[in-house]
Amino acid sequence: GKVVFEDMSGGFWGIIGDNGKQYLPVNMPEQLKVKGAQVELSVEDSDQGSIFMWGSPVKILSFHTLPKL
Repeated sequence: GKVVFEDMSGGFWGIIGDNGKQYLPVNMPEQLKVKGAQVELSVEDSDQGSIFMWGSPVKILSFHTLPKL
């Protein structure tokens, strides 16, 4: 997927999957906070609430960044 920064309600980081689905990580690692970075993630659904009406809350279990094309 691709890392995005949404500049609403103070701003937040999210991931848009290759399938177009929006994910809202509840534990976004600092090293992933790069606009446009291509990443592969393993996630699980999170029951942690969010004030942002964007994406599905998920907990990142593992990740790695992909080289830029």
